[in-house]
Amino acid sequence: MHGTVAFGDPAAPASAFRDQPLVKSIYTADPSAHVFGGKIYVYPSHDVPTNIPDDDLGNEYAMRDYRVLSMDRIGGPVKVGGVALDVKDVPWASKQMWAPDAAYHKGLYYLYFPARDKARDKEGLGTFRIGVATSKSPTGPFKAERTPIAGSFSMDPAVFTDADGKSYMYFGGIWGGQLQRWATGRFDPNGSNTDLMRDDAPALSGKVVRMGADMKSFAEKPRDAVILDENGKPVLGGDHEKRFFEASWMFRKDGKYYYTYSTGDTHFVNYAIGDNPYGPFHYKGHILKPVQGWTTHHSIIEWHGAWWLFYADTQLSNHNHLRNVKVTQLTFNPDGTIQTIDPMKPR
Repeated sequence: MHGTVAFGDPAAPASAFRDQPLVKSIYTADPSAHVFGGKIYVYPSHDVPTNIPDDDLGNEYAMRDYRVLSMDRIGGPVKVGGVALDVKDVPWASKQMWAPDAAYHKGLYYLYFPARDKARDKEGLGTFRIGVATSKSPTGPFKAERTPIAGSFSMDPAVFTDADGKSYMYFGGIWGGQLQRWATGRFDPNGSNTDLMRDDAPALSGKVVRMGADMKSFAEKPRDAVILDENGKPVLGGDHEKRFFEASWMFRKDGKYYYTYSTGDTHFVNYAIGDNPYGPFHYKGHILKPVQGWTTHHSIIEWHGAWWLFYADTQLSNHNHLRNVKVTQLTFNPDGTIQTIDPMKPR
């Protein structure tokens, strides 16, 4: 989610990209896609221009509101909704409305979002918490709760509802997402800006927690979503092509649970497979090779018998903090593994 390196050719023509942006009227990133009522809704970050230089804390990602994208079908016209939620309408938040997600439950739509609170750490920045807002419409506007979800921390919430109706939130991100500062169970405002710097120890895990019946609270204490390597051992902190960085997303296919995530500074979207929503999850490989731009953040949905990957790159701007959402089809092998996609290889 952070850094100063842009991948890809900055002069690359549109024909050099596998897919084209869903919308060009605004900059969008971190797309969380869902099918509600037979229609596709995408809940992205809304990137905004800024003169803040790139850094490893993500200060250049100065997003302050959300706009929902909607479409009747893949490949069809995409509508950009009005402001669904603005940081000024969130009592506890100070800035940076980063990657959101959404869910539907008993007549209400729930928007989950990370933002910095009004505390200050050694960098003068607030602590990331996860909030929730509700609406009777999938496009909002949403009304935020007055406080963040109790027990929440870090960023990148993704809510998965299983076949039995139970819902789980997957969340977390290292570096500017501050997950490493919660390693002891309490926030360290003077902690590392990157990770635990223990390459030979198990990597930091993203988190998973079952949601309460009200969909606004945690029903339990968050657990580690552990990723195991080919030998059944936890992936190590030094294995930057496999370890979790940010951007959790869960889906279920053929009775298996696919835990997908970004590797951050190595710019892959990976997947690991487990037998239940909590894991552990066995690492399988890359879903998406590096896009143009530093960040990679995604979601995956099934639509009319096919599976689709939503992601983002910097084709329109060639600036890390001004991204554009795209969609492409996933291909599964007979054994359930996923064929790797190269976003910079034309169809």
